[in-house]
Amino acid sequence: MLIVLSLLGFMLIIWLEAPGLVKKKMWRELVAFSVFLAIGIALSIPQLLGIRPFEPNAPIEALFKPMAEWLKEP
Repeated sequence: MLIVLSLLGFMLIIWLEAPGLVKKKMWRELVAFSVFLAIGIALSIPQLLGIRPFEPNAPIEALFKPMAEWLKEP
């Protein structure tokens, strides 16, 4: 049910914003709008399904954690 509501919200945003961008022939803005909206959908749907999204800090933490542990040792 939450997924349907989320998708309806995204559709409402598209319905409100996209026609103005097309009418004004703002193609670059329409592309940017579409990309950010797609990212928003791609991040929200897995979260609503209970799937943890990719954590960008995980690889950085895995890289630097051993060095931090080594530096902590007396």
